[in-house]
Amino acid sequence: NNTDQPIEDVIVRKYPYFEMLSGQIKRVDFVYMERKRTRNVMDYDDLLLNWKRLLNEKKEIADLYAEQFQHILVDEYQDTNRLQAELIDLLAVRHKNVMVVGDDAQSIFAWRGAEFTNIYEFPKRYPQAETYKLELNYRSTPEILGLANVSIANNRKQFPKTLEAIKKSKGFAPALIPCSDVEQQSAFVASRILELRDEGTSLEETAVLYRSHYHSIELQLELTRRNIPYRVQSGVRFFEQAHIKDVISYLRIICNPRDELAWKRILKMIPSVGNQTANKIYESLAYAENPFALVKREDFKYQPRGKQNWQNFVELLEKITTDENRNRPAKQIELILTNGYEQHLLENYENAEARLEDLKGLAMYASRYDSTDDFLSELALLSTERFKEPTGIVGEDVVSGGEEDELLTLTSVHQAKGLEWKAVFLIWAAEGKFPSPRSLKEIDSEEEERRLWYVAITRAQDELYLTYPLLIVDYNRQTVLQKPSRFITECPPALFEVWSLEENAPISLLDEKKQDFIN
Repeated sequence: NNTDQPIEDVIVRKYPYFEMLSGQIKRVDFVYMERKRTRNVMDYDDLLLNWKRLLNEKKEIADLYAEQFQHILVDEYQDTNRLQAELIDLLAVRHKNVMVVGDDAQSIFAWRGAEFTNIYEFPKRYPQAETYKLELNYRSTPEILGLANVSIANNRKQFPKTLEAIKKSKGFAPALIPCSDVEQQSAFVASRILELRDEGTSLEETAVLYRSHYHSIELQLELTRRNIPYRVQSGVRFFEQAHIKDVISYLRIICNPRDELAWKRILKMIPSVGNQTANKIYESLAYAENPFALVKREDFKYQPRGKQNWQNFVELLEKITTDENRNRPAKQIELILTNGYEQHLLENYENAEARLEDLKGLAMYASRYDSTDDFLSELALLSTERFKEPTGIVGEDVVSGGEEDELLTLTSVHQAKGLEWKAVFLIWAAEGKFPSPRSLKEIDSEEEERRLWYVAITRAQDELYLTYPLLIVDYNRQTVLQKPSRFITECPPALFEVWSLEENAPISLLDEKKQDFIN
C-alpha cells in the first residue's frame, strides 16, 4: 500500500509465482479492508493512505493544514516512500517552504518501498530549491573516504559529492585480502580480530558485515571454535532460524531415528498434522526396531488425513535415506527443497526467496563434508556455548553467545546503516555475492547495490578489510573460481593494499601481481 501501486502489479513484479492467485489475493485484501471498516480501525499504511485521501477529497481541510504548516523539515528523506513524499507536497502546496535532509548515496531500502526518485527529483518538483552539500566527514580516514568517493562516482543517478576527512591519515589503506577458500577467509577474520583486540581495538569497536545472512555461516562456526563472543545484529543466528532448523531436523532423524524433537518438527510441517497427531506418530516410532520401516508401511495406523501429503513425506524419507544419498548432506538438502520444502517456504513466508537463498548456501557449506554425521557434529558446536550445557539445535530456544561484557558484531549491511566501528570487515566481497544476483533483477538495482556497498565501507572509522575466497565448492561438489566484486574491480588498484595470506610469498611478487587481484 505504501508504494501506491495496484496489488496485481506488485504480484507480477515481485511475486510472479503467485500470479495465478491474483484474484484470490485481491479478494483477501477486499475482505481485510471491509473488516477494518466495520471495526473502525486502521493499520499503519491506512494512516498515510487515508491522510492523503482526506487532503485530496476535503479541500477545506487541505487548505487549513497547508496554511498552518508554514515550514516543513523532513529528515532521512532518501528513505521515504512515494506516499510520504506526496503527503509532504500536499502540505507544502501553499508556502512551499520545504527542507529535506538526506543522502542519495545511502538510499538502500527500495525492497521495502523507499523511492529513490523522491530525493533525486526533488529539485524538479521544487525548481527554486537550493542544494547544500555536507561534504565534511568526521568518521572515516582519508583512505577509506577516497575509496568510497571513487566507488559511488560510478553511479549515474546521484548528486555528485566528494567527502573530505577531518581525521588525519593513519597510513592504513583499505586492505583487500583474497583468501584461498572460505575456511581461510573465516580463519583470517577471526585471527585479525584477536590481533586488533590485543592492539587495543575491543570487540565492541569491531564489526563484520555481509550482503546476505547466509554469508556468515562459516564465520559463526569459526568464532564459536575460538570462543570469540558475538552478537548477530541482522536477526537470530543463522542456525537458529526456523527454516534452517526445519531442514536440519530431516538430517538429524537420518543419523538418530529416535530424535524426538526433530521428528515432531518435521511431522508438524505435513498439512493436517498437529501436536496431537505428531505426538501419537512419534510414540509409535520411539520403540520401533526400525522407525523408517514402520513409517513406510501402508497399514501404518497413525497416518494423518490427506493420504497424498503423507505419501509425499514417506517418498522424501526414502530418497534421502538411499545408499546413494545417505552420506551426502548437500544432496539431502537439495532433495528436501525440491520435494516440498521450497513450496512450504513460498506458502508460509513473505521473504521466501531470501530463506531459499539461505538453504542453498547451507547446501554449499554441507558439500565439503563426507557424511551427514560429520556435518551435524560440526553444527553441534553452535549449540554449546562457554559456561553452558549443550542444547539441541532443533529446539525453540535462541542460544545466547559468549560473555555479555564485550561482543563482536555480525550484521548485514542493511542493518548496519547509521552505525560505525573502528574496524570493519566486509566478507564475501565477490562477484555473485555482492552485488546480490537476486537483487539485480530489479530496474536500476545495480546502482542501489553500489549504494549499499558505499554504506558498508563508510561504516569503518580507521580500518577496513575486504575479503573474498578465490575458490568455493558448490552443492554439486564442483570447485568454482571466484572473482572479486565488480565494485572492487571498477576502482583503481592504488586505493587498496593487497594482503597475501601465503607465508612465503615474496614482496616483489605481490607488487607485480597486485593488478591481477583487482582487475
